[in-house]
Amino acid sequence: MSDKLSFKQSMNRIDEILDLLEKNEIDLEEAISLFEEGLKLVHDCDQQLIAFKDKMNELIQSYEGEDHA
Repeated sequence: MSDKLSFKQSMNRIDEILDLLEKNEIDLEEAISLFEEGLKLVHDCDQQLIAFKDKMNELIQSYEGEDHA
């Protein structure tokens, strides 16, 4: 997975992984691999959310710093 997925794509893939793991129809090695992929995706989503929050705070501070009279 060399290309970064969008937040929505990552969340969709996490849902797919959860569905596969919940079915309990895959072998242990594949389950571990999927679990690892899911953890990486969760981490990526967390980092994206932090970046989104930081950007929103910057925009709010920029807006508050402007003269709105």
